[in-house]
Amino acid sequence: MFVKRITLFKMFGFSVRIDASWLIIVVLVTWSLAEGLFPVMYENLPTMTYWWMGIAGALGLFAAIIFHELSHSLVARRYGLHMKGITLFLFGGVAEMGEEPPSAKAEFMMAIAGPISSMLLALGFYGIYLVGKGAGWSVSIIGVVGYLAVINAILVAFNLIPGFPLDGGRMLRSALWYWKNNLRWATRIASKIGEGFGMVLILLGILKVILAGNFIGGMWLCLIGMFLRGAARQSYQQVLMRHALEGDMVRRFMNTNPVTVSPAISVQQLVEDYVYKYHHKMFPVVDGGRLIGCISIQQVKEIPRDRWSQRTVGELITACSSENTIRPDDDAMKVLSMMNRTRASRLMVVEGGQLVGIIALKDMLSFFSLKVELEDGGR
Repeated sequence: MFVKRITLFKMFGFSVRIDASWLIIVVLVTWSLAEGLFPVMYENLPTMTYWWMGIAGALGLFAAIIFHELSHSLVARRYGLHMKGITLFLFGGVAEMGEEPPSAKAEFMMAIAGPISSMLLALGFYGIYLVGKGAGWSVSIIGVVGYLAVINAILVAFNLIPGFPLDGGRMLRSALWYWKNNLRWATRIASKIGEGFGMVLILLGILKVILAGNFIGGMWLCLIGMFLRGAARQSYQQVLMRHALEGDMVRRFMNTNPVTVSPAISVQQLVEDYVYKYHHKMFPVVDGGRLIGCISIQQVKEIPRDRWSQRTVGELITACSSENTIRPDDDAMKVLSMMNRTRASRLMVVEGGQLVGIIALKDMLSFFSLKVELEDGGR
């Protein structure tokens, strides 16, 4: 989902990050408020005032989104779920879970925490709006506070739609899960509703462009609809993968005869004789039968091409660590979690300080695809 993330700060032990796409929405929200909404609602104010109102409204919106996702994260942590952090991206924010909730009750409590927090914000801002209006505060302050009250109420209504992965969809999934005691079935139903809702948004967006001539509004509806459809499908695939790989150990998927390189060879030789031949992005580095680390094409890319013949692999080596190694008896889901966190497609399998294999993401995905096809085909 995310391309490049930047950590802003930490709160209650959770890292709050922004995806590069978030910058797009910040500019668009600020612009739409400063040039569209506020001038229509509050006429004859200076242009600079509208822009300050737009900036304040955009920052308030994203602070509200952080509060919403933080509420999810705090409840999830109470139920023992490991949360990777909170990331703001193109369509809002997401609290990143490292695993599925342990029970239907945990799912429901975690899901409902977000809408409750947004409702509290909406009521709080509305109360401030009434106080400010009665006290004669400036139009610019009242306008921003009123906007934040309304937008938080809209966030509540939108998130309560029963389509996965929205909060309402998670609440629906928890109810179905509790009813049938089948997380996979519950996720499939909730995800299908989420996909259907995404398609409705896409159709509404097309109609808005064709009938109303509102190209920007229509395109946003289409983009949000496409995102929801994709997120619903991806969420269901994650559950399928968890069920397919659950209980399997790393040794089932690892390659026990991995290609290794010597620290003495040049970067040029590494590229010509290994990268172009085997098409791997990472190679273990072995010296005298002893694993001393690994080297990736990302490290090679940092070296100017005209210096490849002058630099050796040993000079660029990355030492073995918990970020690039795994044990043969570790659970396969731990591997997927590590690969997701580190963005690595291959990990070294180490036992007793010795390299015993390599586990690749593509091999695990191939196994998952075959297992799901066979099991679904047999039903």
